[in-house]
Amino acid sequence: MTPELMRLILAQIFLHAAMAGTRMAAPLLALSQGASAAAVGGLLALFALSQVFLALPAGRYADRHGLRRPLSYAVAAAVLGVGSAAAFPSYPVLCFAALLTGGATGTAVIALQRHVGRAAESATQLKQVFSWLGIAPAVANFAGPFAAGLLIDHAGYRTAFAVMACLPLVCWYTARRTRELPPVAVAPAGAGPRPRVWDLLRVRMFRRLLFVNWLQSSCWDVHTFVLPLIGHERGFSASTIGTILGVFAVAAALVRLALPLVAARVREWAVIATSSIATALIFAVYPLLPSAFAMGVCSVLLGFALGAVQPMVMSMLHQVTPHARHGEALGLRLMTINASSVAMPLLFGAAGAVVGISGVFWIVGLVVGGGSRAAWLLRDGLPAAPQQDHSR
Repeated sequence: MTPELMRLILAQIFLHAAMAGTRMAAPLLALSQGASAAAVGGLLALFALSQVFLALPAGRYADRHGLRRPLSYAVAAAVLGVGSAAAFPSYPVLCFAALLTGGATGTAVIALQRHVGRAAESATQLKQVFSWLGIAPAVANFAGPFAAGLLIDHAGYRTAFAVMACLPLVCWYTARRTRELPPVAVAPAGAGPRPRVWDLLRVRMFRRLLFVNWLQSSCWDVHTFVLPLIGHERGFSASTIGTILGVFAVAAALVRLALPLVAARVREWAVIATSSIATALIFAVYPLLPSAFAMGVCSVLLGFALGAVQPMVMSMLHQVTPHARHGEALGLRLMTINASSVAMPLLFGAAGAVVGISGVFWIVGLVVGGGSRAAWLLRDGLPAAPQQDHSR
């Protein structure tokens, strides 16, 4: 890992931690002020909803301007959003903070992913850098809520939000010395039709990769959503359910730590396809397990399977899409995942009422198992040997 990559990972951790801490503190404050469960649900949805609409414009902006300018705007938006919550801790302002911090995090992630992808010089390096970068959200999703919780208990909500508002500034300080990469040569304005997002979707391998990534993301969502319901049905304590979810996150982070060591010996499509089959099998047995320990073991295995996918998807995305449109492709991927995260819990809840909570696991497992064929077909979209992009 290079010093520059380490700085970018730290930058993402600080900005993402600000969003994660705000996402934990805002609904707690809203509930303490008497907000309804529906209002809290709407507040949480805003963190993902803003990314649905901003992802594509943010990706195109990163394609035109590189890393520093999108990151600076993201930092400013996050500071404004969380700072507003610290100054005026009311429900409408919390919604404003959710929109800004969610959008800021998505914009920064796209710019960072595009930058490290362009800086990599081979397919092996792509897998390595995205494995390292994938650790940042796992660390931030622990550190942000943990710090916010301690601050709320000992100093109150305003102090918690004020500290969260300072974290994006640390992000900018950490990333400020990052060397901007030379721009990718593009056709001059007026030389041809303006590129459209549908042009990317006409690339068969990108379309297939987006579909497989959506399936894997849905599995992540269903596990996070359904596991507490199954645990509640079986009388597990809140700490037990939290532990099962926690070991899942730890396993996902650990597999990303291990991937750089074996990146040269694995192919992206093989990891994604194996993960799809493993996930389908785990979902088949998960609801049948009687004890919390057995479910915890399954959660660890699922974390290994799903945690390995994102770095492989990011590596493939940079190989199957045009270099001048990496940011746009990353934005389209993020938009798809966040739209799914907004809609899937509603769908899972409705399906659970019809077929039961266990049935949701089995239905999603069948869909993922059926989609494993698309994962195997990804092998047709990559060269036999890693290629270097000499335009970087």
